Amino acid sequence: MPTDRYGHDLYDGTAEAAGHLDRAVAHLLFLRPEVAGAVEDLLATAPTAPVGQAFAAYLGVLGTEPADAAAARRRFEAFTAGLDTTRLPPRERMHTAAAAHLLAGDLKGGSAVLEELTVAHPRDALALFVGHQLDFLTGDATRLRDRVGGALSAWPREDPHRGPLLGMYAFGLEECGHYEHARETGAAALERNPRDVWATHAVAHTYEMQGRFAEGAAFLEARTGHWSGGNFLTVHTWWHYALYALEAGRPDRALAVYDTSLHHADSRGLAMELLDAAALLWRLRLAGSDQSGRWSALADAWAARADPPFYAFNDVHAVMAYAGAGRIAEAQRLIAGRRRWLAEPAAGALTNHAMTAEIGLPVCEALVAHAREDHDTVVDLLWPLRRRLHEAGGSHAQRDAIQQTLLESALRAARHPIARTLISERTALRPDSPFNWAARARLADALGEPAEAAAARARATGLRVKGVHPAGHV
Repeated sequence: MPTDRYGHDLYDGTAEAAGHLDRAVAHLLFLRPEVAGAVEDLLATAPTAPVGQAFAAYLGVLGTEPADAAAARRRFEAFTAGLDTTRLPPRERMHTAAAAHLLAGDLKGGSAVLEELTVAHPRDALALFVGHQLDFLTGDATRLRDRVGGALSAWPREDPHRGPLLGMYAFGLEECGHYEHARETGAAALERNPRDVWATHAVAHTYEMQGRFAEGAAFLEARTGHWSGGNFLTVHTWWHYALYALEAGRPDRALAVYDTSLHHADSRGLAMELLDAAALLWRLRLAGSDQSGRWSALADAWAARADPPFYAFNDVHAVMAYAGAGRIAEAQRLIAGRRRWLAEPAAGALTNHAMTAEIGLPVCEALVAHAREDHDTVVDLLWPLRRRLHEAGGSHAQRDAIQQTLLESALRAARHPIARTLISERTALRPDSPFNWAARARLADALGEPAEAAAARARATGLRVKGVHPAGHV
């Protein structure tokens, strides 16, 4: 029986199919668009190979595109019709079961099967990568770290694919707050593969989470040629660069990135790219920047998708776009539609049901309340959820737009004890963040503490000046 590069048998496959599988996995590990074509080549060569069919199913789900998931579901159901999975080898049986869970909307069930598979087969790079991405989509930071960490000892240091696993591990470390270890691990991955965009992304996150925006910008600028094209994370990595620009007090630079890379006339309209665009514009909105033209175009892009209930994290950013554009009626229609869906009996079995009911909809309602300047309602909705936002998916950096919304509303509603607590938490974690010191100055102004306000404002200004390069970039 043919084997893949990791020594696993390719059930119902050929040597040619194994080559296509190896190529597809390599593209997947480095997030290259060529992965889709390699999987199609695999299926054309070995249409009944369970691992190939599961691979195609995984690709249909991980992009959080409902249409892609529906197409993948139809293909997979045609493959499994009449298939006796009990006769499959254990590894193929688990891949098939994981794919079935994911296509049925049970992300956590699929994640659990893949975790079991990884324990038995720690060198199954496909299972590791897909499981890692599911941990990200479900906001499970501990598994994001430990799923890969638990398999690393099975990968020899000389293995060429140990590098991308280190990049994955770095991201898990970062999401668990191990910033120095994450940065070192990501750097080790980049030494092996400078174009490892997931490792680049992990290191960028460490700088963001510590408020070290100047170092983060310099890190990305030095490697632009390695991450700014040919991968699925180009837009998202530019988003990180734009966040650094905002911290540096350069909204003009952030908007230039928005217009050239995040959202423009030639954007593909993918959910994962639109949500980055919404999250950046929302931060600008919180700072008082009027971007009505950009908001209108972005809201149009979300409306054109007309997504069914699929992933609460996407819904939050769609509502963010509608609220930012002042299209409150559209935001309310989306919220009302999700409430009707929650009442359907079949919805309860889906991972997205709890995500939507417990986190997604309250956050959507808070965004609408913020657009209406009903800041007490924003605080009442978000304060109880602030430590649970991860349950709707995404990263700490992505969810910080919601945390900033809570802080902004606490300041505007004169909920001073809450604002003080939030600012204290943020400043303790990110002492070099100008945003945090500017918020502290605003609170001191509100409390009638001019000396404290002046000191905090000077600290924010000093940090921004320190973070601007001589060339005028972030």
